[in-house]
Amino acid sequence: MSLPADHFNTSPSRPPGKPHKPQNPIQSMLSMPPKWLSMYGDFITKNSHQVSQIESALRSLTYIIPGRFRDQEIASETLHSGVQLLSIYHDAVLRGAVSKIPALSPKIPSPHTRYTRFWSAKSRLYRRIALLLQVVQYTELLWEMAAKRKGEKVRWRVIIILEIIKAACRLLLMRVTNSRPLVTPALPEREPITTEADQDDGEALKELMGEYVPPREKATHEKEWTMPRTGSCLPSLPNPGDIGSYLMNRVLTADDIKPAAKLLNTLSRSGQTAEILHILAPLVYAVALSRSKNKKSWTPWILGLSFEYAARQLRDKGLRSTALENEEWGKRYWAAGWWTMRGAFYENFTKGLVHGVSRRMPSLVSGILEDYEYLWENYYFSTSA
Repeated sequence: MSLPADHFNTSPSRPPGKPHKPQNPIQSMLSMPPKWLSMYGDFITKNSHQVSQIESALRSLTYIIPGRFRDQEIASETLHSGVQLLSIYHDAVLRGAVSKIPALSPKIPSPHTRYTRFWSAKSRLYRRIALLLQVVQYTELLWEMAAKRKGEKVRWRVIIILEIIKAACRLLLMRVTNSRPLVTPALPEREPITTEADQDDGEALKELMGEYVPPREKATHEKEWTMPRTGSCLPSLPNPGDIGSYLMNRVLTADDIKPAAKLLNTLSRSGQTAEILHILAPLVYAVALSRSKNKKSWTPWILGLSFEYAARQLRDKGLRSTALENEEWGKRYWAAGWWTMRGAFYENFTKGLVHGVSRRMPSLVSGILEDYEYLWENYYFSTSA
């Protein structure tokens, strides 16, 4: 008795009416960007030191491109803003790597890094507001350049809207941190990486990703000594020519052991008033300047500077202020120098001084300085701190 040919077919039969469908090409294309981002993130993490150098070189290039602020102002500022925004993404990638690989993190982070890292991890609202504030600060001049092409009225409207957004973000950050002073920037900064740390970081990353890491021969002063009886290890001795920095790297200050939330104290009532005046000063100055028809009028300049001066007089001083707070106010004192490049003070004093200096400079330097004069005279955010 003959058997049908199908009897010898050992492969499972396919359900009727359900033919095998090839993978949708659109779905395969959509699955590629996450893979590319993952590969790019791995590259950034492995080459963090080189990436920081490239970012710095690109920023410097946008500052010295001839004719930067005239015919090619938007193209050059787009490049500058793009580099700044890309650096935010790189910082986020490196922060994620630090949480997985402790070797990438410096032994003693700065107070600013500890404070901003604490609030970014604790509050999602803080992280989102700080990110929005930083994006606006990096792109504000580009927005102004684009708005100016549609007229002065649109330009000033965009300027005031951006200043309102920044003021609202800063007030919200102050509220989220329970009435503590603001820090600049509001997100953690990228910590500098030394040559030795960069080499150790590369080895740690290769080991994490399953790559073979050949044993590295250590110098005599880097080797640990194991006690024969107890088996305990004694730390390595410092390089005889670098004992001072060896000791300083191991010194802990009061701020190093203080909880991150305590690095800035809660402001008193006068301190809160000072912080609010500092936040509102740029907005008040922009509104007053938009309503003034004379560039040499002193009213907007005096009004904005008076807010800054009042904030400095009302701030919390004395033994109660912390090192991080004093550092932040030090940054604000330096940033106050931009008031010499704004409004009536620039038109009546600084402008003539800059013209006199540019005449005595070589042609290359004077050409770059003239391009910056064009920027200072025509764009509000070029001198915004």
